[in-house]
Amino acid sequence: MKVLWKRIDPAAQLPSYAHPGDAGMDVRSIEELTIPPGGRALVHTGLVMQLPPDAEAQVRPRSGLALKHGVTVLNAPGTIDAGYRGEVGVILANFGDVPFVVEKGMKVAQIVVARVEQAEIEEVLETDATARGAGGFGSTGL
Repeated sequence: MKVLWKRIDPAAQLPSYAHPGDAGMDVRSIEELTIPPGGRALVHTGLVMQLPPDAEAQVRPRSGLALKHGVTVLNAPGTIDAGYRGEVGVILANFGDVPFVVEKGMKVAQIVVARVEQAEIEEVLETDATARGAGGFGSTGL
């Protein structure tokens, strides 16, 4: 699958896979900013992506930022639809105890591209019964 990228800022770096076979490609910040503890910020990448019409991209957190700093993608996974042509942005949230500095060129998230199949929507009066039923939200124990 081919994904096209356009740089809209001279500081933008094209996404890249760290290792062969990785699912997620790293995306980087084009700016420096500080996120206070409990705060959030939109981090700009300076990139516009063009996906095939049957694909989507998911913006996901980087595990190292989460473990070491308590920083994550707030709306994870963020969805980028095939028809979107705006700048790819990453909403980072700082759940750590100290301000987090996003540096220019820092890897701030990863993007996973996947095929999309739209569901056929049909309204019914009843749905089939199952052994599980409506059990959810911890119904199987901790």
